[in-house]
Amino acid sequence: MAKNTNYKKKTGQAPGTLIYTGEKESQDLFIEAFDYNKEQYTENHLSDVEDGFKFKSTNSTTWINLNGLRHVKEIEKLGIHYKLHPLVLEDIVNISQRPKIDEYSDYLFVVLKMLYYDKEDNIVSEQVSFVLGKNYVLSFQESEGDVFDTVRNRIRNAKGRIRNMESDYLLYVLIDAVVDYYFNIIEVLGDKIEDFETEIFSGNTNEDVSKNIQELKREILRIRRAIFPLREVLNRIEKNESELIQPKTITYFRDVYDHLIQVSENMDIYREMTWSLMDMYMTTISNKMNEVMKVLTIMASIFIPLTFIAGIYGMNFDNIPELHYKYSYFILWGVMLVLFVGMLIYFKRKKWL
Repeated sequence: MAKNTNYKKKTGQAPGTLIYTGEKESQDLFIEAFDYNKEQYTENHLSDVEDGFKFKSTNSTTWINLNGLRHVKEIEKLGIHYKLHPLVLEDIVNISQRPKIDEYSDYLFVVLKMLYYDKEDNIVSEQVSFVLGKNYVLSFQESEGDVFDTVRNRIRNAKGRIRNMESDYLLYVLIDAVVDYYFNIIEVLGDKIEDFETEIFSGNTNEDVSKNIQELKREILRIRRAIFPLREVLNRIEKNESELIQPKTITYFRDVYDHLIQVSENMDIYREMTWSLMDMYMTTISNKMNEVMKVLTIMASIFIPLTFIAGIYGMNFDNIPELHYKYSYFILWGVMLVLFVGMLIYFKRKKWL
């Protein structure tokens, strides 16, 4: 409900008006700053957004990560100091943004969706915004908790190239961490689809299968909407001639783009498999119904001639010759049993039973 209310508040406002459109109104402000170069690094948890102003003019590389998009006043202060366009700040707090990249004279603005599963195995989609400057990267998240722990450890322990490279490489590492988690998403999706296939083929389905398949379809569509636009973002970065991204870093972005293409292809496959799951389920239900109808039809076919005989000799006429014969009753039973057994043998040979 809070989300809808915030969207209504945003309607009709002037461009550049900062209104948080998410639902996490209770999130506290959390700001962390990593400032590093080849020889050393510092890590700080900032109590105030103004404490991060000093990092703009350093000769080292700085990553400032802000959690808590509802704190629009603090975001506005940070944006004013780093000379961010008002529309950029508006997009940061508007969590309905499609993944995109905007180019400005002295910085790049990138929006993407961070995906991961929570403890209850529910998909979590959170918007993450990046601002790439000459010697800094600003990141904005809706709430605390992300997929960047490996990046933090690489900075702390000087693993890999990150401490030897500049801010454009830091942006690559952050985007790469998000895309790597996409592989975890598709792995879980693959397991879910296999479980559904096994359940359907085994015939141990229940009334919730159809509902669960529909939920899986919605989940895949939600993931596709988050992943597919990012291909355009990375493609534009790869072809970008901005001085902020060095030619040697383009190769790394190209590698992320290849990974994203692989994820996208798997998503297309899983999407088709999910659509076919419903067809498989409906086919299974239809086959079960056909088996029931088959048994009922065979039973009816067997009892039709027996009912016919019983109907004839059940009529109240005096002039039925067989009624006065001594062994008529036993003969009638014999005929009916022969018909019954004969039809069973016939159905068995026809493999209808």
